[in-house]
Amino acid sequence: MKIAFVGKGGSGKTTLSSLFIRHLTANEAPVIAVDADINQHLGAALGLDEAESAALPAMGAHLPLIKDYLRGSNPRISSVEAMIKTTPPGDGSRLLRVDESNPVYDACARTVRLDDGEIRLMATGPFVESDLGVACYHSKVGAVELCLNHLVDGPDEYVVVDMTAGSDSFASGMFTRFDMTFLVAEPTRKGVSVYRQYKEYARDFGVSLKVVGNKVQGPDDLDFLRTEVGDDLLVAVGHSDWVREMEKGRPARFELLEADNRCALQTLQDAAEDSYEDRDWETYTQQMIHFHLRNAESWGNAKTGVDLATQVDPDFVLSEALAVPQPS
Repeated sequence: MKIAFVGKGGSGKTTLSSLFIRHLTANEAPVIAVDADINQHLGAALGLDEAESAALPAMGAHLPLIKDYLRGSNPRISSVEAMIKTTPPGDGSRLLRVDESNPVYDACARTVRLDDGEIRLMATGPFVESDLGVACYHSKVGAVELCLNHLVDGPDEYVVVDMTAGSDSFASGMFTRFDMTFLVAEPTRKGVSVYRQYKEYARDFGVSLKVVGNKVQGPDDLDFLRTEVGDDLLVAVGHSDWVREMEKGRPARFELLEADNRCALQTLQDAAEDSYEDRDWETYTQQMIHFHLRNAESWGNAKTGVDLATQVDPDFVLSEALAVPQPS
């Protein structure tokens, strides 16, 4: 299952995504966590210290390797240089699986030990001084989008992505890559404004969207969220002493997280699992192609000097039936 956490800056989406990752690990699910937020705080929320977080490899820095591996023997892709962030897989492409070893994970993922098991953590990488004034952050998350386009995942394994704040996710087609999107919203007008943007933008693409109320202090806050987001409100999370200690760098064992918050996390997992019934690989593949052709026309063809529409394999549909080991 591919899960996104979105919300405005400061809403608590990184904290909640880290709690969800811990919860899944406690339930023995294989997890790949991806920090796709420009602020790069997911590592710290999962217990890494500053040095460990800074040492995480940047996916963007390994983009040539990622492209070379995923290209495989696909005859429709003439070279690594002809691949862009939206290039779809086709016959001969190499695909990624959650629970496997491959050169992409070797270069870009690091194992993080949690109380109840291990996860793989990947990060787009932060903005650096050389990027200022000349680079767009979406060029960095392009590596994530390319990997998601080539990922085959099953119902009992998870890729959890902490997305960039606000509505920036709509600068690419990555918002359509998820089985479930959890939008974290505070009970304020600003808190629900991103929800309205997401709801409007995602409407035409069948995006499964649920709101997680955060920093909810009482019935009035809950009523406000219900009025503003209606049936999209899935669950609300209140104050947590466990989280306060975690944010100070001294968390207790995860099993000591408050019972009501553990229940809230289980509600998220239940909703994610329920969304699996609606998974449609053919639509998923067609959306991938849709955004690839849009990007090709707007900038990709000019940048690569190639007609990128020819990369589309009309007979290829990404699916779990393709989830068999391939030689590296």
